[in-house]
Amino acid sequence: MKRRDFIKRVSWATVPFTIGGIPLKLMAENPLTRMAKQSTNDRVLIILQMHGGNDGLNCLVPVDAYDEYYSRRANIAIPAKNSVRKMIQLDSTLPLESQVGLHPDMAAMKEMYDIGRVCFVQGVSYKNNNGSHFRGRDISFMGGSFDDYFSSGWVGRFLQQEFSPKTYPDDFPNEDMKDPLAIEMGSDVSLIFHQNGNIPTSISLNDPVQFANLVEQLEGFVDEGVDPRGKPPAFLDNSPYGRELNWILGLEDKSEDYAERLYQVYINSAASSVTYPERYPFNAPSGSMRNNLTPQLKLIARLLDGGGPGQGVKTKVFLVKIGGFDTHAEQVESYDPTMGSHAALMYHIASAMKAFQDDLRARGLEDRVLTVTTSEFGRRIHSNGSYGTDHGTGGPIFMFGKGVQPGVVGKVPDLTKNNVEMQFDYRQVYANILKDWMLVEEDTINNDIFFKNFIDGPKEEGSGNYEPLPVASQVISGTNSDFINARFELKDCYPNPANESTTVAFHINTTSQVNLDLYDSQGRNLKTLLDETREPGEHSIRLDLGEFKAGMYLIKLKSGFFKQTKKLVIQK
Repeated sequence: MKRRDFIKRVSWATVPFTIGGIPLKLMAENPLTRMAKQSTNDRVLIILQMHGGNDGLNCLVPVDAYDEYYSRRANIAIPAKNSVRKMIQLDSTLPLESQVGLHPDMAAMKEMYDIGRVCFVQGVSYKNNNGSHFRGRDISFMGGSFDDYFSSGWVGRFLQQEFSPKTYPDDFPNEDMKDPLAIEMGSDVSLIFHQNGNIPTSISLNDPVQFANLVEQLEGFVDEGVDPRGKPPAFLDNSPYGRELNWILGLEDKSEDYAERLYQVYINSAASSVTYPERYPFNAPSGSMRNNLTPQLKLIARLLDGGGPGQGVKTKVFLVKIGGFDTHAEQVESYDPTMGSHAALMYHIASAMKAFQDDLRARGLEDRVLTVTTSEFGRRIHSNGSYGTDHGTGGPIFMFGKGVQPGVVGKVPDLTKNNVEMQFDYRQVYANILKDWMLVEEDTINNDIFFKNFIDGPKEEGSGNYEPLPVASQVISGTNSDFINARFELKDCYPNPANESTTVAFHINTTSQVNLDLYDSQGRNLKTLLDETREPGEHSIRLDLGEFKAGMYLIKLKSGFFKQTKKLVIQK
């Protein structure tokens, strides 16, 4: 295999798959840092980058402050009522100051929320938000403040602390860790994966089959007159030139190892049994129609599966990307604010994440994976005259998975301002994810990853609220069922036992078709009490018992995914 061709391709970054994505000279000369401890859990974090600055107010629409919301952005406001396409009320059980509605194309996200798989965090930013795409993204990736310039990223520093006693990249892959520590979808390796004084801990990847074929087809490197492998004479081994070239030659072997491993895992894993969304089903600009998130999530599910328990990759962090959020103009269609490029993006994320969660569940992987979004900033509270929004500051973060603590953290933004004010520092969200999901020690988070106490809170004036955030769960058990039962309930009949009549009451948290039926003790359906669509909230039905004999009966409720049964005793 010709190493000269391989070196050219990697160093020029002209191929779609890179190992590091930075100049080879830096990769060879920078000292390698010894990792601190071996990873002791199989949990995975997926970071979903919403490139361009997401407009959070058209994702999470204020309910109680809707009139103010509409007055500030009338030309792009999502309708609250009297429309076929209107906002979806998220959760009527929340305090009024936290109640929001979802964009109508986020119906799949509402489904996930109702079963306890989504957490929203309002007003996430950092002090003195920069407002620049490039600088803002660097700040959120490096895990620093507005005036910091770190050469490493918070995930890279996390991975430095997670694996040992090996050194990366010298001792990787190895028997304990055959897989890349992190994988970024696409052709770049972002700052978020850079280590302190070392190369990035990730590789970039679109298609493991293509990746394997690329490495396999590289021609051998032959430097006539020196060595058939192109290796310098032994007396140069300890020279800067010798060390650099030895490192480059080792890079090829590492690429082959990773390529073969990812290829085998991929082909051993079955294609998804779940149907993922491919296109936006309504009107949007042509460039917004295809769901670019779908192939990335399908690939991750397949790599994590690997064909059976313990066969998938042990990669700890994945970065997936979806762009198009820089919506200065034509964020919505002029004739319908619920349609357009931003609506398509909301559909793409909600529907693809719903399919991904279903895919993970079907593969038995749902307990292992948590996804969190990131965007360099939010948009202004007021819209502009071009049916769009300009660069702002704060915005919401979305989290998905069985490991989230579902609900809404924080309040609806103050809509009298020009910008969404910060309620939580972005590092506080990530620090709590590291602590409660990735199970990283607090001292490590504070001293080696974020350099300040972003779990219980730094003492910087004006830096937001630093109470520990309930965003993820250390133990996955009971949280979701408690969440569901607080929002969907068939109440006990009253009176019960009953004679002539009783009242059947229930509470639902989403608009849905409701079926309420009376069964006898043998399971025979005696009477349909209700079969119609009902809005969220409390409902009751009076049941006349005159036609029924004394005995034990069952009342069964079905509302969407929710089913519950209660006993009714009739006495004569």
